[in-house]
Amino acid sequence: MYWLLIASYYFYMSWNVKYGLLILLTTVVTYACGLSLSWVGRRCAGRKRRSFKGAAVAASLIVNLGLLFYFKYTNFAIDNINAVFQKAGIAVRCPDFDIVLPVGISFFIFQAIGYTIDVYRDEIQAEKNPFRYALFVSFFPQLVAGPIERSKNLLAQLRGNPEFDVDDAKDGLLTMAYGLFMKIAVADNIAAVIDPVFKAPDSQSGLMLLTATVLFAFQIYCDFNGYTQIAIGSARVLGFKLNQNFDAPYMGRSVKDFWRRWHISLTSWFRDYVYVPLGGSRKGKVRKQMNTMIVFLCSGLWHGAAWHYVAWGGLNGLFSVLEDVSRPVRDKIERKLSVDRGAFMYRALQRIVTFVLIDFTWLFFRAASFRTALQMLKRIKNDFRLAWFIDFGFVGAFSSSYVLMTVMVPLLIIMAIDILKYCGKDIKAAIFRQQIVFRWIIYAGIMLALLYWGLYGTGYEQTQFIYFQF
Repeated sequence: MYWLLIASYYFYMSWNVKYGLLILLTTVVTYACGLSLSWVGRRCAGRKRRSFKGAAVAASLIVNLGLLFYFKYTNFAIDNINAVFQKAGIAVRCPDFDIVLPVGISFFIFQAIGYTIDVYRDEIQAEKNPFRYALFVSFFPQLVAGPIERSKNLLAQLRGNPEFDVDDAKDGLLTMAYGLFMKIAVADNIAAVIDPVFKAPDSQSGLMLLTATVLFAFQIYCDFNGYTQIAIGSARVLGFKLNQNFDAPYMGRSVKDFWRRWHISLTSWFRDYVYVPLGGSRKGKVRKQMNTMIVFLCSGLWHGAAWHYVAWGGLNGLFSVLEDVSRPVRDKIERKLSVDRGAFMYRALQRIVTFVLIDFTWLFFRAASFRTALQMLKRIKNDFRLAWFIDFGFVGAFSSSYVLMTVMVPLLIIMAIDILKYCGKDIKAAIFRQQIVFRWIIYAGIMLALLYWGLYGTGYEQTQFIYFQF
């Protein structure tokens, strides 16, 4: 436990030494809050107990959300205040602050807040060992980009004494290799193709913008899930089981189904700690849809301090609300038309429509600003031609057939694995069932694929994980 704690702080402080104090502050505040809630629960009763517990949770939320606001949203708030002053003709301008956003701050603060609320709800006992709790907050595999762990999972495991297990190590290393493949062979190669498009969208055709937007959907999936797999694999080697964060999201048959499969740890966090406390679906249909919109808008703001992130969250919320509200009408139409919901074409159409809607929102996520996203949409609309899909015009986005191959072949492998996973096939279990010679042939194949599609792909360039900025 102590060795892992030292390693975790070293891991984070190697990026910026002074921000180790930031994790320490979050840890001390939420640890003290947990002990206070435990003490109040034993010593007080009735209204006094509720009052003291509410004050302890409020203190934790104020400090932690205050830290998050200062580092992530201060300049965003200042820019919007200045914009309002300018519109109103007020000759006052608030200066921006020189603030460096700490990597992964949204992840470990949400994890610590979740612990506080779990103790408040009496779902877990407060952790008395300060070193164990500090390790829970700073556990290095998932510290900077999740998954956002729950105290009922990770903290409970830290209270045990895991021993080295060969099967866990094999599983973890193979999981890490898959994550590296997603990041290096797929996400980074796609980035090399689409980053120039998004950096200068004004000089791009509608076809190039549309192709880049479609490819970005796969880049962000392989980039984020790649890190998640590396995190889960590293923890597994050490004897810990982290929660899954993705479940073949692009196999989703609706926007709501997509969000049950994408960034599961954040989606469930907002559900349990925001949506449910707001009333969830218990206070009527209108309130349910309002709560859904609030959650998605908060999710958009969590991802970034800019209006295009808020628009991205709002669009996902709007599609979820429309999907829910229109369900009775759609069910009635399908019954009248005798639609077979189990038919392959019906399910395929659902997935295509879902992907189009989700990819539409990704444009706002990736664009440099809300205005840029609207301009890109306008260019795509004005230039749109059905011939793009008939004559494979998107191939022009790739500088050569070799670049096309280095992007599409690894991507098709990832999507095939997701389809098999969706169908209930366990690829890792199938590999481990093979004889040792065939297992090592597979391992060697993975290493060669990483070298070929990574280091010797479209031009190797190590890129930051996208979700580090959140």
